[in-house]
Amino acid sequence: MMGGLSAERDISLQSGGAVLAALERLGIDTHALDVQQDVMQQVIAGQYDRVFIALHGRGGEDGLMQGALDTLGLPYTGSPVIGSALAMDKVRTKKIWQSSGIPTPGFAELHAGSNWRSVCEQLGLPLMVKPVHEGSSFGASRVNRYEDLEAAWRQAVEYDDRVMAEQWITGGEYTVPLLDKEILPMIKLETPREFYDYRAKYEDDTTQYICPCGLTDDAEKKIGEMASKAFMSLGCTGWGRVDVLLDEDKRPWLIEVNTIPGLTSHSLVPMAAKQAGTDFDELVLRILNTSFDDTGR
Repeated sequence: MMGGLSAERDISLQSGGAVLAALERLGIDTHALDVQQDVMQQVIAGQYDRVFIALHGRGGEDGLMQGALDTLGLPYTGSPVIGSALAMDKVRTKKIWQSSGIPTPGFAELHAGSNWRSVCEQLGLPLMVKPVHEGSSFGASRVNRYEDLEAAWRQAVEYDDRVMAEQWITGGEYTVPLLDKEILPMIKLETPREFYDYRAKYEDDTTQYICPCGLTDDAEKKIGEMASKAFMSLGCTGWGRVDVLLDEDKRPWLIEVNTIPGLTSHSLVPMAAKQAGTDFDELVLRILNTSFDDTGR
């Protein structure tokens, strides 16, 4: 399944195309579905054995598709309904992490009646503003002055009716890819832009991906274990990616979980898998295998 109707449709088509090609190279009987409103009728008519979900964003990564496939008894890759839904909701993710003692930056939900100055005093400046349910940094922006906070909220609310402000962490950006309980090598992300936004992720050739990430083995191991714990605390399984910031004192702050990360030429999980000795086709096969239960069904 790829494409879909979310803001991340184009990225999903790229991921899905790469997965389709890999599965075909592996000799697996594979059929591509560009997800539209009639997708479940297509699934029923196709009599498929299982589904590789390469949908990013709402409608594919938020538990909606997972629940629909569960009602059909059709196995699928990645996290179940609960993990998908919680990870897609950045506010609920952070509340669960806070209750579990997992470090995550402070935050506040924004709305039309917010006291913009009070939010800035609470979280400090600069701060991040982003949609609660969106991925790929759509609608996200950095705010340096409280006078600009309302405009940033208005930009973000075009993508989602729920918007949050988050404490800014100055330091390095990292990600921890996870694959079937294995913690893959961390990647450090460096961009000349203000933060790792949509352009830095998908369009900008100046973005650098550093793997090995440069941390000591001990530090990487501890952060990886923390990320894995954070992933499982949301009920996530199979595969995914946990984004982390390290502040100037090298303290980790967990930002969010991606339950269906990109599988494009710019994507991070394939880079980490390659560093661990797993090529793209083998990675896709291992992700497909997350659709099987412990009995192999």
